[in-house]
This record gives sequence, C-alpha cells and structure tokens, in this order.
Amino acid sequence: MAALPPAKPPYVSRTQEQALNAVLRIAALSLSFLAPGAHAAPPSPVYTNPILHADYSDPDVIRVGDMYYMTSSSFNSSPALPLLQSRDMVHWELVGHAVQRQLPLDVYAQPRHGDGVWAPCLRYHDGKFWIFYPDPDVGVYVTTATGFTGPWSEPRLLLAGKGVIDPTPLWDDDGKAYLLHAWAKSRAGFNNVLTLRRMAPDGSRMLDEAGPVVIDGNKLPNYRTLEGPKLYKHDGWYYVFAPAGGVETGWQSVFRSRRIDGPYEDRIVMAQGISPVNGPHQGAWVRTPQGEDWFYHFQDKRAYGRVVHLQPMAWQDGWPVIGIDREGKGTGEPVMTYRPPVAADTRMAMPPSSDEFNAPVLGLQWQWNANWRPEWYSLTVRPGWLRLQAWSDAAGARNLWHAPAVLLQKLPAERFTVDALVDGAGLAEGGKAGLLMYGMDYRWIGVRRHGGKLMVVAAGCDKANKACTEKDEAVAPLAGNSVHLRMAVAEGGVTRFSYSADGVAYTTVGQPFTAAMGRWVGAQMGLFSIAPATAAGYAEIDYFRVSPAN
Repeated sequence: MAALPPAKPPYVSRTQEQALNAVLRIAALSLSFLAPGAHAAPPSPVYTNPILHADYSDPDVIRVGDMYYMTSSSFNSSPALPLLQSRDMVHWELVGHAVQRQLPLDVYAQPRHGDGVWAPCLRYHDGKFWIFYPDPDVGVYVTTATGFTGPWSEPRLLLAGKGVIDPTPLWDDDGKAYLLHAWAKSRAGFNNVLTLRRMAPDGSRMLDEAGPVVIDGNKLPNYRTLEGPKLYKHDGWYYVFAPAGGVETGWQSVFRSRRIDGPYEDRIVMAQGISPVNGPHQGAWVRTPQGEDWFYHFQDKRAYGRVVHLQPMAWQDGWPVIGIDREGKGTGEPVMTYRPPVAADTRMAMPPSSDEFNAPVLGLQWQWNANWRPEWYSLTVRPGWLRLQAWSDAAGARNLWHAPAVLLQKLPAERFTVDALVDGAGLAEGGKAGLLMYGMDYRWIGVRRHGGKLMVVAAGCDKANKACTEKDEAVAPLAGNSVHLRMAVAEGGVTRFSYSADGVAYTTVGQPFTAAMGRWVGAQMGLFSIAPATAAGYAEIDYFRVSPAN
C-alpha cells in the first residue's frame, strides 16, 4: 500500500465530546438491544466509542472489497471465534462462529475458564479467509473458509508449543510466508518478546523448529507484557502493531524495519493521555477503499469485558499516529466521538441480545460454558419455548462455575434490563433453574423444587472459582409453575433481581450485586437448569428480553 500524506482529522473539543456523549449514549444504548433482524437507526454525523459495548476481546478486523470482517477471542465458550461483518465499520452484525466445538473435544467438555481460544488473527489470502488462533496450552491452530459465514474447516494444529500465543501471519511479496507470535509467561515461563517463524506459503506446516526473537521488550525502557502483535507490510517497511504495559494500564506501540527479521525501531503511537480510555490495547489496522486508515482496539472495562473502539489513524514521517495527537509528538490518544469512516449503512443488523425462542435454532449471541451437546436443550418439544434439560451434577459441584451446560451471552451495554418467563413444572426434586449474572462472583434468581413444591429463590456465590458453596439470599413459595424474572443492571454492573406472578407487580429480592468479571472475560448473563446427581428434569423459558434500563 502506498503511503498517504497525513490528513488533519476533524477535531472534536473536550466540551463537544461531553455534550455529544450525553446525547449519543442514549442512541448507542438503544441500538444494543436489537432483536435478530432488527436494524440500526438513521446515521448520525458522528459515531461514539465504544462502537461495540460488549466483550469482543482481542478484535482483529480486515476489509475485503467493500465489506469489513471481525473475529475475536472466546476463551472457554462454545461455539467459539465469533464472526461479525460490517459495511460502515461502526455497525456490526453477528453472522456466526468459525468453531462449533473446541479442540481437543474431551478437554473442553468441561469448563476451562481462561483457556481455549485466545487472541486470533483474521486474514484473506489466496481466495479464502484464514483464522490463526492460539490455545495457550497446545499451540496455534488454523482454520479456513471460502466464504466468511462458512463452512469453516476443522481447525488444524499448525504450530505446537505450550505458551505460544497471539499469532500473526504475513505472505511476503517474494512468495515466502511467516508467522510472528508472542509468549504467555503462565505457560512458557517468559514473555515480553516476539518470535518470528518461517511458514509454508500454503499454511500447511512450519518450516523451522524454532525462530529468532525479533523484538525484545526486555531491552526497551519500561516495556512489560509485549503481546498481541499484528504484522503488516507497507511502503517497503515491515510494521508490527503490538500493545505493551498490560491490558488495563498499557499503550499501543508500533515497530518498523526494512527487514522482516529486524532490527526494529519502536514508537508508542497511542496511549490513554487525558482520555477516559484506559490501556488502549491490541487490535487491527484497516484501510478503506478511499485510502483512509483506521484502527480497532479494545478497552478493558472489568465486568463489561473488553469493549471495542474505533480510532482514526494518520501517517507522520513513516509512522502511524492513532487517535488525536493533542501535543503533536506522534502519540495519539483515543477519541470518544468522531466522524464516521464511511457512509452509515442502516441495513446492518446489530448483535442481538433478546431471544423469543421462536426460531428452530438458538440466537447467535448464545454460547455455552463448555463444548455443547445437542441433548442439553430443545426448541421443538414445546414450540416457542426453550427447554433446558437439567444438567446432572454427578460430580457434586458446589456452584455453577464447573457446570458446562450454562447458556450465556455478553453484556450488551452499561445499563439494561433482562426479563424472562420461566416454567419450573418439569424440575425434579432438588432441581433449580433461573436467570443468571455470571462471573467469579455470581447471583441468580429462579425456581427450585424442594419437598415437592416450587419455590422462588435468589442465590449466589462469591469467589466461585475458589469452590465456594452457594448461599440462598431469599426464598418464597411459588403459586403455580411459572414466574416472571427480572434482572436490572445499572452503571458499574450493579444488579438487582426481582420476580412477579403476573409480569406487572415485581418484588425485589436479595441485596444489590455488583457484576464480576470471569477469567479473562467480562461478566456474562444467561440461563441455567441443574439437578442433583440422581435427578433429571428440565426447565422451560418462554423468552429472554433485553431492553434499555428505565
């Protein structure tokens, strides 16, 4: 790609940012709750960050023709590797997942929180889409597809190695191919370095047993946790975009060299500055057909996960500058509002949250806590309802942290309300089911069968990953078999639970609960049905409706 002269971006002042955010926050919130098939509102003269207030961690984005494509980490959740597409770079439609069940199948039959699919790399080469993704305990897998929505090939282990993470390939002009990657200290015993390997041009195998460290963060002042590289070639230079300094407190660097194996110069091209966006972290450089450059990255918002931002990018003396360079020193900082990259496309359906369970398949927003099994649920036994077979807790787990058959999705906004109607008639003795806010600490409201009778229960667990035992916060008799459940989430993830017999008058139960992140992921919301080892049973859910908070 030819270098472009730096363009002066349309500046939005701090005061204007605050005023615009107040207005646009409401608009952005309303778009977050679109049901499947719903579409975005008329275009705004500016967009607001984050463009996706949901946990699409470690996003990678490419353009093919006039369409933009994104994938992200999914850790232990299944299906894995979400697939999103956009025509305007701001509004993103969830169209599927590249991996239905994680490999090895038996390993991920049970929840392995924080393991699984780490930061992937999405590319288009030789007429097909490629995703390179790491499992930090196994190595780098590759999967391909001729069309973005699939079918995707069975993932193939390309590079075995414990601690090998964050792969990024490059097919060079001379036909040679390479794979650059980082290291996870928790597995390899070291990190803060980037290693280059030679790869067969068809992506079938690696061509060497080991490769050189081409960028060593230990030799750079104040660098720590150098990771998440993306390798590009531009105007005769090799560029490596890579964050350092940690997910919540770091910055975005770029390295460049005339040779792919270095030596590389370094520059910090985006940092938090006076913006509210902490640790602007790894992402992707994308160029529009009109020749403008943009950069996607994530921000870690704890319980809300790693949300996706879009930043303008310009070139200055052969270096990219990301965001707004307020001091003119070559280091930008994130913008909160900006003009759209291209004309907004109102045909794009935003990622859904609600599900009426009227379709023959679950909405694409749903993921399970481990490799899913078809017998866990049905959408046909009782049309218009989701039947969740009670997962039999044969191991006697004390909480839901170790339950694989938990149906979850990402939090869609800072403030929202979830309503569900649950029928517990099919629960066996000791069985329970309900509406869940899930993380290392979690709470739920639902129904439990005890002594042959159904009860409304609010319960939860703190430090679930430390094997805490669930405790009840409230118990009340249930008149009938069905109950309306509500979960209201306020700013900061403060969550309140309530229930109703008629869907009109609600009773609040338990204490306010602050949603907690999981292992490398934000909090998740969802549904569950579980029974003691000797029982079976099921629960049925009429709908799961997400709406803006009142």
